[in-house]
Amino acid sequence: MDESSMPSPSVTAPGPPTPPVPLAALLAREELGLRRIAGPAEADLLWVHTSEMADPYPYLLGGELLLSAGVLLTDPDRYVARLVEAGAAALGFGVRPVHESVPEALVEACDRHGLPLLEVPPETPFTTIARAVWRLMAEARHRELRRVTRAQQALATAAARPDPVPAVLHQLAAHLDGRALLLTATGEELHTAGPGPSPETAAALARLAGLVTRDRPGAPASATDTAGGTHLSAYALGGEIHTPTRGDRHPQGQGQARGKRVTAPRPQAERLALALATRRREPGDHTVAGIAVVLLSLLTAPHRGTAAADRSAALVRLLLGASPSEVAPLLGPEGPWTVVHARRTDGTRADALTAGALGASLGSTLVDAGYGDGDAVRVLLQEPHAPAPQPGWTLGAATPTPLPALPTADLRAARALAHAEATRTPLATETPATGLASLIPPDRAAAHARTLLAPLTPPLAETLRCWLSLHGSWDRTAVALAVHRNTVRQRIGRCAELLGTDLDDMDVRTELWFALRQE
Repeated sequence: MDESSMPSPSVTAPGPPTPPVPLAALLAREELGLRRIAGPAEADLLWVHTSEMADPYPYLLGGELLLSAGVLLTDPDRYVARLVEAGAAALGFGVRPVHESVPEALVEACDRHGLPLLEVPPETPFTTIARAVWRLMAEARHRELRRVTRAQQALATAAARPDPVPAVLHQLAAHLDGRALLLTATGEELHTAGPGPSPETAAALARLAGLVTRDRPGAPASATDTAGGTHLSAYALGGEIHTPTRGDRHPQGQGQARGKRVTAPRPQAERLALALATRRREPGDHTVAGIAVVLLSLLTAPHRGTAAADRSAALVRLLLGASPSEVAPLLGPEGPWTVVHARRTDGTRADALTAGALGASLGSTLVDAGYGDGDAVRVLLQEPHAPAPQPGWTLGAATPTPLPALPTADLRAARALAHAEATRTPLATETPATGLASLIPPDRAAAHARTLLAPLTPPLAETLRCWLSLHGSWDRTAVALAVHRNTVRQRIGRCAELLGTDLDDMDVRTELWFALRQE
């Protein structure tokens, strides 16, 4: 098992290391005329080095294709043994002018020590071999960079989906051709993607996850291992979940029966880990995994516990309902602020995880996942952040507003969301009165609106406002208000009766629309 500290990566992580050149790829270059005459057929070449020293061991880094004409070759067995000890990948021996052929003792030594031996013909300069290796390495690096770039783009797209964590794991498993898991420190599987591992592999992954999630100084950020030919790795994430401690779990009613006070379970932070099981390990895999670690750390931030999510939601509600003097110390700069309401397009309820992911995509941690009937989300954005359409979500936003106007902006964002859903647009923005309407003094406009709309109850006024904003469409208004179209017809008919006017008259509609926009 190998523990390694992984530096904090960014989404634009540095490129992968240069992949090694397979020995077979070099031998396939027919113009070089190379021939393997001893040792194994497989080797990975990282460098090319030329030396005529009797013992080049001190100058080798490992992974070299060492090229030599055998000028000082006197003890082939010791020579090869030292090359293997230094980690050389292969030996290329040039024939003529020093040796007419490769010494038989050198061939036997390479077979004995397991070092590939290549015969270099007289017409092939060593520099030509070096250039061929560098060219093959450049081609391999270009292919690996393209693979990592494709993976990065796929992971970023997956992170913007309504179900971001499973989507990211699915893309990671597909690009690494293996299994990807989100595990707790105790080995509990929260999300998985890819083919299921064997019980032995699963146990080894759980051990790795426990290793990188240990709450102690010096704990590694990543760790690797192998199990039955499968490459395993685990990476610590920045997110957490909170679970009750075992000592605080009481059977229901037990405390009351004994006359003791039953205290609420105290949440205990539990770190998360990304675990991977792959059949092979490519040079760029660590870079791809690093990108996934960053995304998953952001996406699992809501898992820090119910308390943190509740504090964020409470702050949002406070901002939208309290007086500016009460919330100003919590915010620092006064704005302007943008209120966004959102609902998932597939009709499912938004939980803390998906709501937090939406907030992260919009650039804010101020998220309320329990707005309204529980299936909508509110997000507060501070300039210069501006909302953009999000895959899998329908958004309604108010225009940027100063701190004292946040409650009104909240109402406008809710209306914008209803309008977006009714018109099937990904993002709608509700703006305050502009143009000619802005030329009328606000106090006079508000007074006129109160007088004109006085006969209407708030539900009727809201129905009329929505109906007018949707150009009198019964069906779209019903969708926006989540009521039956007949209910819309009844309410609009009641509005016309109470106002004593013809709602088909364009002049009447214009005046009513102006009044309703003064809220």
